[in-house]
Amino acid sequence: MAKGVQVVGATHDGVTRAYCSHWVSQVSFEEPIMLCSVSPKHDTFPLMEASGQFSVSILAGDQVAEGQYFSYPGRKFNYIAPEYIEMIDGLPIVVNCISWLRCEIFDRIEQDRIEGLDHVLFFARVTAVGEGRLGEPPLVYSSRHGWRIADTKAREAGVSVRDDLLARLAESGTT
Repeated sequence: MAKGVQVVGATHDGVTRAYCSHWVSQVSFEEPIMLCSVSPKHDTFPLMEASGQFSVSILAGDQVAEGQYFSYPGRKFNYIAPEYIEMIDGLPIVVNCISWLRCEIFDRIEQDRIEGLDHVLFFARVTAVGEGRLGEPPLVYSSRHGWRIADTKAREAGVSVRDDLLARLAESGTT
């Protein structure tokens, strides 16, 4: 599965950590609610738990370096790339990302609750949004195809499959 790439970050007691993810999803429209799948082994996990909040930075297609840096535990690199992060409203945000979200955790599903689940699922309300480079195509990742830029339209301009189906429905006399 190809998914958008984000950097999830948290801060607690003066410690800031972030990691690259493609397991963050919006799961509600009425009230924007996010689902974030996090390994309890990751050094960001206890900060998310303790603070009850996290940030999500949506990466642009030209941010592969940032995505790869945060794909590895920061301790392996001794946290040597502070230029990738800026603090906004007390949370780490990737510099020049497409946009960012501030999320407040309100529920979770433990990994032992579902057989085979090796991550904790955090549910969080979006409490703030910041705009970055909104016009940029997003970075996507697929375990089969690797890092990609999603900027090619999949639909022909001026053609609406939905409109064609509605016209067929009207022609059939079914409502």
